[in-house]
Amino acid sequence: MEVKDYMELPYTRIVKEMNDESGHYFYGKILELDGCQSTGDTLEELYENLNEAMEGYLEVKLENKLPIPLPERTENYSGKFNVRLPKSLHQRLAIQAEEEGVSLNQLVLYKLAL
Repeated sequence: MEVKDYMELPYTRIVKEMNDESGHYFYGKILELDGCQSTGDTLEELYENLNEAMEGYLEVKLENKLPIPLPERTENYSGKFNVRLPKSLHQRLAIQAEEEGVSLNQLVLYKLAL
């Protein structure tokens, strides 16, 4: 495969709006491509810069005959995993879920999504 072929694959782009000592800007990275990241003052600029960073990343990998990870596939995940937690935390969460009139699963999903 060539750079253009990889660029067309559905890689996961993670974008964050930032406000820090550098000011207001957008930060983005390609989840599957370690170290492939960029910033921009606007979302449009971020996407341009991120695509440019991705092209450079892929070119270097291909030139050096290094493996390039493929995009993560949603089908690889069941949507389930087990978490062990202290009984006291389990109790607090169960009580909170009951007070809010939702299932424990819904409450934990909400808290994880924050």
